Amino acid sequence: MTPRIPKAELPAQLKEALAQQLGAVPEPVEVAFNQPAVATASLEFTAKAAAWDAVDEGLKTFAHMAVAAQVGCGWCLDVNYFAALNQDLDLDKASQITDWRASDVFTSLEREVMEYSEAMTNTPPTVSDELSASLLRQLGPAGLVELTVFVGIANLSTRVNTAHGITSQGYSEACRIPLAERPRTASAA
Repeated sequence: MTPRIPKAELPAQLKEALAQQLGAVPEPVEVAFNQPAVATASLEFTAKAAAWDAVDEGLKTFAHMAVAAQVGCGWCLDVNYFAALNQDLDLDKASQITDWRASDVFTSLEREVMEYSEAMTNTPPTVSDELSASLLRQLGPAGLVELTVFVGIANLSTRVNTAHGITSQGYSEACRIPLAERPRTASAA
């Protein structure tokens, strides 16, 4: 699918850096550069968020994938499979994110993080006191704040990419697992 907004030309240095880092320039960045101030602010904020370290990177990757699966952002699933590979995460787990409830490969903490991610993604959000308290015990206050804001960022990126018509870009082809399909629900049928 072609993005709904045309790709803009990026500054040469940024284009080269992204291509070197990821193998290809991410389409969301190319589309966002139609408004350079927005694109630059977004890149700066996500770079700062990537440096947060109160929560395990793998948990955050699975959280983002759970949001992406729920929203239906193929680009986010694609790039997060790539992230899972580069973080040496269990790729069998990553391949089952879209149907994590039926899978028995996830730890109880991973399952709670994905449940929390989905509960935050629901409209209206459905985060329960019990789930929040459990994650607070396991992650601590700094960890729960970080996870919550990270899931909010995941919601922002998945919804923007979906609205812009940005789909899988092929990052997951570097992985040993295929890009999983979003499970069909009664409302998606």
